[in-house]
Amino acid sequence: MTNFEFRYATNPTDFKKYGTDELREQFLIEKLFIENQIQLTYSMYDRYIVGGIMPVGKVLKLETIPYLKSENFLDRRELGIINVGGKGTVTVDGEVFELDKKEALYVGQGCKEVLFASATGEQALFYINSAPAHAKFPNKKVGKENAEVIQLGEEKTANRRVLNKLIVNSIVQTCQLQMGLTELLPGNVWNTMPAHTHDRRMEAYFYFDLEAPQTICHFLGETQNTRHIFMQNHQAVLSPEWSIHSGAGTSNYSFIWGMAGENLDYGDMDIVAPNELK
Repeated sequence: MTNFEFRYATNPTDFKKYGTDELREQFLIEKLFIENQIQLTYSMYDRYIVGGIMPVGKVLKLETIPYLKSENFLDRRELGIINVGGKGTVTVDGEVFELDKKEALYVGQGCKEVLFASATGEQALFYINSAPAHAKFPNKKVGKENAEVIQLGEEKTANRRVLNKLIVNSIVQTCQLQMGLTELLPGNVWNTMPAHTHDRRMEAYFYFDLEAPQTICHFLGETQNTRHIFMQNHQAVLSPEWSIHSGAGTSNYSFIWGMAGENLDYGDMDIVAPNELK
């Protein structure tokens, strides 16, 4: 079963008027994993799709949705998949890819059938991002050993973390989709600090590996007019191109960042110092 919802884009002038409920309604994706269902959110930010797939004892097929107006989900799109649960498989037009936790798979435009399953005795959780695509590029699995790994932050600023570039243009040829995974070390809580914006790309964050009953405070908005949303494990948040995207947890955690937009330059960003935020 496939469930889907639609989100309009928001301009920064309207954003300033939002209260807690409106912020959560517009940007927060609360429920991504439901047993034997595919949960999709179609966003007008670069027509990005964020989703979660939880196969339990059966195979789930990625079906098209009305917003796409296409016979197959990937007729005009590309797809990024990162497993955040137990071992599982993704079968693309008959080719089987085994994914362990924190391994990724890029699926190119034009593929017809994409099937998701958990391995025997395991519970896979597939987090997916999808963006429009103008060309077909090869499918490719990216394990953590294939990632570009960057050490970031310091203990004294509570933001020491390991950034794993997975589906990025230096590893996988894509049209516009970019995805990676960042892990905060124990005792560290801040992500993407100093904060930044990138006017040429939107972004989505998915938080996981957060132990109950801890929480994450995600910050968004213009650099001089920020807001926050408290989030739980296995929730995602949309970030407009004009917005910062940063967070602090009550313990360490991991998160997946996904982007789409005008270019593939990871370093194309406008950094703002912590003491300049308002």
